Amino acid sequence: MPLRDPFRIARSEHGSGHVATTVIVELRDSRRPDLVGYGEGYPDKHYGETPETMAAVWPLLLEAVGEPELDGAGLDAASLRLAGAIRWNGAAKCAIDIALHDLVGKSTGRSVRDLLSLPGLIPPTDFTIGIDEPSVVAERARRANAFPALKIKVGGPADLETPRAVRALRAVRAVYDKPIRVDANTGWTPDVARDLVDELVNLGVELIEQPFPANRLDWLADLQAVSPLPIVADESCVIDADLETLVGVVAGVNVKLAKCGGVGAAARMLARAKGLGFRIFLGCMEESSVGIAASAAVASLADWADLDGNLLLADDPFGGLELGADHRWQLTDAPGLGVWPRH
Repeated sequence: MPLRDPFRIARSEHGSGHVATTVIVELRDSRRPDLVGYGEGYPDKHYGETPETMAAVWPLLLEAVGEPELDGAGLDAASLRLAGAIRWNGAAKCAIDIALHDLVGKSTGRSVRDLLSLPGLIPPTDFTIGIDEPSVVAERARRANAFPALKIKVGGPADLETPRAVRALRAVRAVYDKPIRVDANTGWTPDVARDLVDELVNLGVELIEQPFPANRLDWLADLQAVSPLPIVADESCVIDADLETLVGVVAGVNVKLAKCGGVGAAARMLARAKGLGFRIFLGCMEESSVGIAASAAVASLADWADLDGNLLLADDPFGGLELGADHRWQLTDAPGLGVWPRH
């Protein structure tokens, strides 16, 4: 899917940032041949997934799902079997899990949110701006001025040498007066982070997301100990089992359906994170409205929402999901996800 603007993060490959590759699935059940459930999984090579690996594990995952009853109880049981079928492979699980929730919702005439018994009030989404020259970042921030918060991607060698991150954030602050969230995608070192914290506070930054490599929990803990801003773990927090290792390390975690395995897994992980006292960021990949609608269904469990993946696309292939004037995704009573293919 072509992107509206170039979108790069600290660990982007050279030449990337112009298109996003996602996988859409259609799930059918012979007992209800009139219905189709749509699902989506975003294969991120950072987590060891490609479209090919997703396809390779689907037979195993579908065998684990079996032929559940197309109701709430059957959905819950199937989601748990899916989660336990194989470790990791979050995007492959996510595609099937979302499609299963959409199919059961359509079968029962209930929205996915209603199937999960969750409230409809969710946080507004921020808008994300990728790494670029400070003047370009500032212009995109100006265009996104209506959003209640911006997430600015930083990190990489330029932050060490120039510090481009500070120049970009200062340029954003000159045109934008609301909260800024900073995401380094593992691209900083402890020295860079410590040098930047005071400047980030002065610039009104709200949080710092994943400044260090995923396995450097010691670096994360040391930074959180001296930072007045919450440090949020993303690449360090992939599945439910990671939550326990992050207690006392960071103040917040970023949960994404494509990492943890779908709607059911995310609902369980969000509830667990809340119980452990974390502040919760619900994030996304560069997904269509299928993945964003599924994420919005569980967003009431989060403190912050970064659900703008479909807004980054030049042409979202699905319709039906509407963003309100308050920048909250509108959760309706439409069966399933409430989205449909445009073409």
